[in-house]
Amino acid sequence: MSADRSVRQGQNWVMSGLLEVVALHPADAQRAEAGGADRVEVCGTLDEGGMSPTPQLVSDIRRVTSIEIRVMVRLRSGFSTDGGEAIRLRGLMSSYADAGADGMVLGFLNGHGEVDAPLVTELIGDAPWAWTFHRAVDACLEANRAWAELAKLPRLDQVLTAGSPRGVEHGLNELLARAKTDPWAASVIMAGGGLKPEHVPWLARAGVRAFQIASAARPGGSFKAYADEGLVRSWRNLVDEETRHRKAT
Repeated sequence: MSADRSVRQGQNWVMSGLLEVVALHPADAQRAEAGGADRVEVCGTLDEGGMSPTPQLVSDIRRVTSIEIRVMVRLRSGFSTDGGEAIRLRGLMSSYADAGADGMVLGFLNGHGEVDAPLVTELIGDAPWAWTFHRAVDACLEANRAWAELAKLPRLDQVLTAGSPRGVEHGLNELLARAKTDPWAASVIMAGGGLKPEHVPWLARAGVRAFQIASAARPGGSFKAYADEGLVRSWRNLVDEETRHRKAT
């Protein structure tokens, strides 16, 4: 990401909030940017909550949008991996960066249902990009322990979470409680996973400033349709209205 775009986006986030849209196609990214999104998360498919795209898709999306791109790094269902796959994942991340990605989206758990901090730290290495820990956090057996581990990970600046494996509708109270009691968590939470417009005011009051939409950006909520500029714009306006200058209560 260019320095100019980083500064411009950073100032926008201070004034209001961050809106990220899931993109499966270059047309999604174009329409997300036209609607005012700050960032897209690029997935190859949404099977099992999102799988890695090809580097070519990332390159194609980079050519048609100037907003930030983060890329899903996940090759199998569940939230585990092994040494052989880790090598493939590192190669993919390098290819994504070469294709124009600004950051990555990843997250793995160990066999005990805990954040696999050693593996994640090994995967991200000393690369220059920031990254998002995805909704694997919602599958952790001990949420407080998981968040304590996340706070130690280098360059992590966003945690995509619904507060529950079943989505924001079921995890809203957990998100509100965590944001209100943990300033660091509030600063990195990106609420997503069945997010609805009526959730945004509550989350904003608790200090959450980042939001992700996927099906909500598409007509009828269908992934057979591209992201819609008008729907994205309606979310942009909502996020701006609810987060601009609002202090956590």
